Amino acid sequence: MRESIVIPAIAADGSLYPVEKMKAHIEGLQHLAVSVFVFDGDKLLIQKRAQAKYHCGGLWANTCCTHPHWDETIEACAARRLEEELGFSLPLTRHQTVDYSADVGDGLHENERVTLFSAQADRSQLAILPDEDEVEAVRWIGADELQREMRETPLSFTPWFRIYLERFPDLGFDRL
Repeated sequence: MRESIVIPAIAADGSLYPVEKMKAHIEGLQHLAVSVFVFDGDKLLIQKRAQAKYHCGGLWANTCCTHPHWDETIEACAARRLEEELGFSLPLTRHQTVDYSADVGDGLHENERVTLFSAQADRSQLAILPDEDEVEAVRWIGADELQREMRETPLSFTPWFRIYLERFPDLGFDRL
């Protein structure tokens, strides 16, 4: 049985309240999230989600993403998830917050207010140790190649990653 995780949902008045993560996804409740993008120059580290993930398994996504726990800051959440999923830590730069909504299959819906983070890395010095329960594969890719792949095989990518690339086609998070 999967451990119940409580995350911050967003009420109509903008206040936060605790909700079980799966309930938020089943009912499409708006909730907080983070997305991290690690770059080496103009190359972005992307991950293929593990097949066993509760949604979007086997699809390519940004470096990592998740939901803060109810009692966790956005910054701590982003750092935690980078370490949990990929086995490394880097100084993160916080960027803007964006809202998106997407059907992620199997009766689940993401309705997120996402804070974007980026980091710069030297991939020749970066030890990537993916958690196999979370990540099937990783690779580095430039914006042009990523755009081409998303045009040719859009269903190989998570809905949120397609939305991010539509909004930020050059992956210019450093200019947010």
